[in-house]
Amino acid sequence: MKTLMLGNEAVARGLYEAGCSLVSSYPGTPSTEITECAAKYDEIYAEWAPNEKVAMETAFGACLAGKRSFCGMKHVGLNVAADPLFTISYTGVNAGMVIGVADDAGMHSSQNEQDSRHYAEAAKIPMLEPSDSAEALAFTKLAYELSEQFDTPVLLKMCTRVSHSQSVVEPADRVMPAPKPYQKDGAKYIMMPGNAKRRHPVVEERTRRLTEWAETAPVNRIEPGKDHQIGIITASTAYQYVKEACGDTYPVLKLGLSWPMPEKLIRDFAAGVSQLVVVEELDGFIESHCRNLGLSPIGKEKFSCIDELSQNIVAQALGKATAAGCKLDENIPPRPPVMCAGCPHRGMFYTLSKNKCTVLGDIGCYTLGAVAPLSAIDTTICMGASVSGLHGFNKAGGGQGEGHTVAVIGDSTFMHSGMTGLVNIAYNESNSTVVILDNSITGMTGHQQNPTTGYNLKGDPCTKIDLESFCRAIGIKRVRVVDPYDLAACDAAVKEELAAAEPSVIISRRPCVLLKYVKTPGPILSDPAKCVGCKSCMKIGCPAISIVDKKAVIDNTLCTGCGVCEQLCKFDALGGKKEG
Repeated sequence: MKTLMLGNEAVARGLYEAGCSLVSSYPGTPSTEITECAAKYDEIYAEWAPNEKVAMETAFGACLAGKRSFCGMKHVGLNVAADPLFTISYTGVNAGMVIGVADDAGMHSSQNEQDSRHYAEAAKIPMLEPSDSAEALAFTKLAYELSEQFDTPVLLKMCTRVSHSQSVVEPADRVMPAPKPYQKDGAKYIMMPGNAKRRHPVVEERTRRLTEWAETAPVNRIEPGKDHQIGIITASTAYQYVKEACGDTYPVLKLGLSWPMPEKLIRDFAAGVSQLVVVEELDGFIESHCRNLGLSPIGKEKFSCIDELSQNIVAQALGKATAAGCKLDENIPPRPPVMCAGCPHRGMFYTLSKNKCTVLGDIGCYTLGAVAPLSAIDTTICMGASVSGLHGFNKAGGGQGEGHTVAVIGDSTFMHSGMTGLVNIAYNESNSTVVILDNSITGMTGHQQNPTTGYNLKGDPCTKIDLESFCRAIGIKRVRVVDPYDLAACDAAVKEELAAAEPSVIISRRPCVLLKYVKTPGPILSDPAKCVGCKSCMKIGCPAISIVDKKAVIDNTLCTGCGVCEQLCKFDALGGKKEG
């Protein structure tokens, strides 16, 4: 029966139908729902790994054992997993292994706009690129066939618009392949230099055979057009924009296999049109391939390598009519990103800002601590960089250096890649203070469990990593826990740990206010008679507080009653609970 599915949901369905047995991933928008949906199938073992490198190595271990496996991540997560990626390209697989990566053109929830197709070429691994949910399902199943046929892991590249849009799919039954017995083969799987040298030619021959397969692969298809003045080569979501903008006006070569790309098919297609145009998001990856074939396509001079494309951008670049939109008459005020009302991170960030600390930040919803009025973060680079960067900053005596600089990192990010940086601090003895913002969940990507929460992906109780014990075990002697709703306690902790002459960790612990089990006291009251309009309460940037007629006003629909603002008001204008 046909049904609507998100692209990510369709990938998960493809995993199920293809007989995938194990899924190991790290959550990252826009890829997260693949693993969450896969976990709903009892036949698939699914887990959140501490990071993408671990997830990929876990998936490789499962395929080595003879079961089809999958690991999923966002584009920057593939950077973390690049180490095993390049080497398992050499070893190949036993059972099929698929690696899902979701790019984020437009940086809706990312710190860069990298193009994952370059990894496929660099690692010499085939990459499939669906353009809708139906293809997401079909390409996932095809990926396992290619993986086992060509003895290679296969990359499945999604993007925000395909991952998070719905289209029609037709589910089928699960087909469970026979397990492939593991056979000891050191020459294939032990990548010491002598063996690796013999595997490299195997990889190059594999790429040649995959290129040959690409010439007639059904995922690479030519769609006829009426006007051969232009011929368009495209892929992924850009294909959808081309079809919306041009219909069947121009012939289109849609590439479902992003790497390796066909050669004869592209040359023959180009020979049948007057001008070749490549429409693709981000880098000129297909365009460069065409130029390497001696062709002269129009590409990035018309279609930017920055941000997403759209139907109208494509139409305008090709001289077609753009679609008319609707404009609201109302002037809607901008809504800047802000931490939620009652967010447990707010109190700690206020304290750091008040103490004029240099703060090396990390990846998570707490990155919003950089936004005014808190303005409490100086850097955000990648997962775990806050802790490692703090060590280097202090060793170099940067800025105010030791005694005034801290790192902030979430509990999930700390387990992902912050803990190795803390080991470096302990081992190489920099006088550094790390603040772990423990909100008991992986917040930014939608409340996924992590090794510190005590629950696994399916919500079952599991081993809970004790942060205090862990920090002490690696050599940090000064470890203290504070409640970020208690501003006095936060201030004392920050001052004392920065003054200490040894490494320290402050664990700022309170669950995310949006967690279903968290009970809040409810909105507080504001007393206009006592309010003098000093705006001290506005310094924390809580969206539940506004100034109306020079008086503080509490939005009862947003306020959780955390009490942080009460501690800032010297005139007792905030406090008490709303009746009822």
